Amino acid sequence: MSAVIAPAREPALLKPAVLWLLLLAPLFFTTYGFATWVTAQRDDVGSLVFDWESHMPFMAWTIVPYWSIDLLYGLSLLLPNSRDELKRHALRLLTAQAIAVSCFLLWPLTFTFPRPEMDGVFGWMFDVLAGFDKPFNQAPSLHIALLVVLWVCYERHLQGVWRWLMHGWFALIGVSVLTTYQHHFVDVPTGALAGWLCVWLWPLDRPSPLFSARLTTDPARRRLALRYGVGAAALFTLAFAFGGAWLWLIWPAVAVLMVALNYLLFGASGFQKREDGRLSPAVRWLLAPYLTAAWINSRLWTRKHPQPDQIMDDVWLGRIPTSAALKDSRFSAVLDLCAELSMDSTAIAYRTVPVLDLTAPTVEQCLDAAQKIEHLRQHGPVLVCCALGYSRSATAVAAWLLSTGRADSVGAAIAQIQRVRPRVVLHKAHRQALGQISAGFGEWS
Repeated sequence: MSAVIAPAREPALLKPAVLWLLLLAPLFFTTYGFATWVTAQRDDVGSLVFDWESHMPFMAWTIVPYWSIDLLYGLSLLLPNSRDELKRHALRLLTAQAIAVSCFLLWPLTFTFPRPEMDGVFGWMFDVLAGFDKPFNQAPSLHIALLVVLWVCYERHLQGVWRWLMHGWFALIGVSVLTTYQHHFVDVPTGALAGWLCVWLWPLDRPSPLFSARLTTDPARRRLALRYGVGAAALFTLAFAFGGAWLWLIWPAVAVLMVALNYLLFGASGFQKREDGRLSPAVRWLLAPYLTAAWINSRLWTRKHPQPDQIMDDVWLGRIPTSAALKDSRFSAVLDLCAELSMDSTAIAYRTVPVLDLTAPTVEQCLDAAQKIEHLRQHGPVLVCCALGYSRSATAVAAWLLSTGRADSVGAAIAQIQRVRPRVVLHKAHRQALGQISAGFGEWS
C-alpha cells in the first residue's frame, strides 16, 4: 500500500454515508445468512486444511480484534472526502460481499477444528458469533476481503502515529481469523485476492475498468489474450489437480488471467499506471507474480546492453530504469511507454503514454508521445523508455523524429535509431502507425 494524501472534504457527507450504511448492513446480514442457510442444507460440504494448521494456537482474546472489523466497517463510511470516493468505497464493500457470497454458494467449505469451551466475556462473544456465523462459508474469507478494502480506506485518511496504530490493529485482525478458529489458511490469501480485486474494480483516480472495457479488434492483442488465457488455464489446472502447495499457483493464475483480460478488454488502463509512474497498489498485489516475471525478463533481454543510447539532441532511448540508475544518470526527464512496470519518478520531469507490451502504439499515442518528448526537452536530457527500449519507446522516438522534421521518412527515422541501437525491432504495425504520421506531417506539424 502507498500513502496518499486525501483531498479537502466536501460538505454534507454524513447523510449519504448513513444511507449507504442502511443499505449495506441489512444486505450483508441477509445475503450472508442466506448463503449459510443454503449450505447447511447440503451434505456434501468438504474442507481444505493443511496438516500444519493443527498446530495453530487458539487465542480467545483475539475475538476482540476479530469483532472490531464490524465497527471499523461502519466508521469507514464517514472517512471519504467526497461523494465519489464514498460511492466507490461502498461499491468495494458491496463487491467484496457479492464475490464471497457467490463463492460460498458455488463451492462451500467447512471449518474442521473443534473450538475449546469458554466462559466469561470472550465466551459470550463467541456464543453470539456462533449464533450467526456458521462454520460452512470459508474461501475466500469475506473477513479478509473486507479487511483489505478497509485497510486501503483507513490508510488514505490517517496520518502519523494513528496510521501506525491502524497498521498494527489491522494486522491483528488478519491473524485473528486463524487464532479464533474461524477460518483455515486457504481462506486468507483467497480473501486477500478478492479484496484487492474489489479495489482494482473501483479505483479512485479513474473510471472503473467495467465501464471502459471494450472488446479489442486488434489481431495482435487477441492472439496475446489467447496465449495468456491458455497459460492461466494451465496454472489453474495444476493448482486444483495436485492441491497442497500447488494451490499457490492460483495467485499467478489470477495474475495471468487478468493480463489476458487487459489484452482482450481493458487495454493498458487495466494496469492502472498513475501519472507518477507507479502502478496502483491493487495491480501490484494482484499481478505480483506476472510483474516479477516481466521485470526479470526485461533485465535478461537487456543484460548485454543495459545502457541507453543517444538518438539526437539529448533524446535517449533505453530500458525502464531503476530508481538508483535514474538517480545516477544524466537525465532530467523521462517519457515512459511501459504499461506493465512501475517506475519511481520522484524529483524528475515525468510523463507516461502506457502501451501494452508486444503491441504497437496507435497513431494517437505516437503523436502524444512525440509532443511529450518535445515538451520534456526543455528540462534537459530526455530518456524515452519501455521494458526493453527496443519497440514501444523506439516507435515514440521515431514519431518524434518524423513530427519535428528530423527525419523525412519512416525508413530514415528507423535507420537513424538502429544505427545507435541495433536491436530495435519495429514490425508492420509500428511502421503503419509511423507511416500515417509521415503522410500527414503537414497537417499535424
